Amino acid sequence: MLPDARHSASSRDAWLGEFRVTLALGWPLVLTNVAQIALTTTDVIVLGRVGPSALAAGTLGVNLYFAILIFGIGVVTASSPMMAEAFGRKLHTVRDVRRTFRQGMWASVLIAAPSWLLLWHTEAILLLFHQEPRLAADAQVFVRALQWGMLPTLGFIVFRSFFAALERPLSAMMVTAAAILFNVAANWVLVFGHLGLPPLGLLGSGIATTLSNIFLFAGVALVASLGRSFRRYHLFGNWWRADWPRFLALWRVGLPIGAALAFEITVFNAAVFLMGQFGTASIAAHAIAIQIASVSFMVPMGLAQAATVRVGRAYGAEDVDGVTRAGWVSFTLAISFMATTSVLMIAAPRFLISAFVDVNDAANAEVIGLAVSFLTCAAVFQIADGAQVVGAGMLRGLQDTRVPMIYAGLGYWGFGMSLSLLFAFKLGFEGTGIWIGLAAGLVAVAILMMSRWIRRERLGLVPLKELRCREPDPETSGHRPRKRAIHSLE
Repeated sequence: MLPDARHSASSRDAWLGEFRVTLALGWPLVLTNVAQIALTTTDVIVLGRVGPSALAAGTLGVNLYFAILIFGIGVVTASSPMMAEAFGRKLHTVRDVRRTFRQGMWASVLIAAPSWLLLWHTEAILLLFHQEPRLAADAQVFVRALQWGMLPTLGFIVFRSFFAALERPLSAMMVTAAAILFNVAANWVLVFGHLGLPPLGLLGSGIATTLSNIFLFAGVALVASLGRSFRRYHLFGNWWRADWPRFLALWRVGLPIGAALAFEITVFNAAVFLMGQFGTASIAAHAIAIQIASVSFMVPMGLAQAATVRVGRAYGAEDVDGVTRAGWVSFTLAISFMATTSVLMIAAPRFLISAFVDVNDAANAEVIGLAVSFLTCAAVFQIADGAQVVGAGMLRGLQDTRVPMIYAGLGYWGFGMSLSLLFAFKLGFEGTGIWIGLAAGLVAVAILMMSRWIRRERLGLVPLKELRCREPDPETSGHRPRKRAIHSLE
């Protein structure tokens, strides 16, 4: 075989190999994300059966809770690229992974404590945003039970980052699937009153989800402590010891991730508060549409997490071609999926909505009509949503988070929210106008993220003088360790 032909065959095999490895890593991460969102989706479905008022109050509470939670998730998610780089670098892997895990847990506690204090005053916060007093009071009942699940949720994210960086995500997926079943059962018992317990409504739903998050954390902790593939890392060993350089490094990478996620989530949360200006039906319809969009979003989000790990491993192994393959493979898979869901939202919106409310009940006609129009807007931004989240994941693999944070702030709030206010209030499109602005913001962020990824070498994110191209190896094993390493005080 001629040299050019051999090179072409090797390159083709490398790309096909990356597709296989990304799919093997990505689908458990996707299902884990779907399972996680199913915890709150279950709450929305159950509260929808209680009534529109309960659904609206629960939606307000969930959105406030997630506005705070998502920031913490972003910060502790920094443990994923840091662990992935350690695996790719092959230098003091066990020690570095354990120390990064430990600092991720420390960060979880530091974030959860003040968040509990803030969420305890949910009613006052919602009233500041001019929400209906009755809905604000009901939302506080729900959130005061829900908020205690924040710490176990953040701890689970750190565990999930460990499993993903190790490229063994099935464990987290299985535990999360079990947590869904637990949450469904707990909601059935506590919300509607079964097995001799009184019906607790919103309070019962919040308690059920908190118990489910505790179940989730306990499950992955048990797997990490007893699993044969994980015991060697001794994740809970010397958990009290400080590693301030690593702790600061985690916040340096994670703080912009948390801020970027907060910009994205809070613009959607602000949309909920703006929907409150147009009545309970608009809030309920928005809740349905955003839950459907959120479920589909879990797929590119999982692929973005896979991209972070694969890019991070290649970056740690000094593999320039591996960085390129890992990024574009995840991007291609995500865009293909989101194009499919876009068609489904346009072709069968009532079928999707029927999972949340009875589409044959005349009392739900206004909610259904609004939800259909919102889903049309969601269908338009599906591809952009997939592009921006995978683009961010690819850049995180390079531990490039500060500029993407700025992009998120400008795109979601500077551009998207401005258009939402214009279309909703000035031009009279009301709820549909809000969704038009959300779609425009996602498109803007997607363009900015992908532009930065394409220019990664010119920007020095992948410095060619330090990173060498290597023969493809899906496991990134056998590479020379990088000279740069994170040192510890331990």
